[in-house]
Amino acid sequence: MKWWHSGTRPDYRFSLANERTFLAWIRTALALIAGAVGIDQYASHLATPPLRLALSLFLLVVGGLLGGFAYRRWAGAERAMRHAQDLPRSLMLPLLTLVVTAIAAMLTGLIIIG
Repeated sequence: MKWWHSGTRPDYRFSLANERTFLAWIRTALALIAGAVGIDQYASHLATPPLRLALSLFLLVVGGLLGGFAYRRWAGAERAMRHAQDLPRSLMLPLLTLVVTAIAAMLTGLIIIG
């Protein structure tokens, strides 16, 4: 039996809220990927090509991983709701906060230096 058929069906409002949270994570992942493309293609004045490439690749990897983690978080919350369990904790929240702060610091440095 598939996990989405197990347990009891949660109130649709909670399932829809879980989906909205998933979509917010996906929007964040897409924003990181779009930032990578923008830096690579349109910010030639920002830094040297190797530094731009490194920052773009970092943003692409983080954006791609975040998309995968978004699904895992959605599925974990859905399973927990179906089995009346506590929602799983996620290390992605503090980790994503650190990554976004680091990206902002790097870009600030590049803008000041460049």
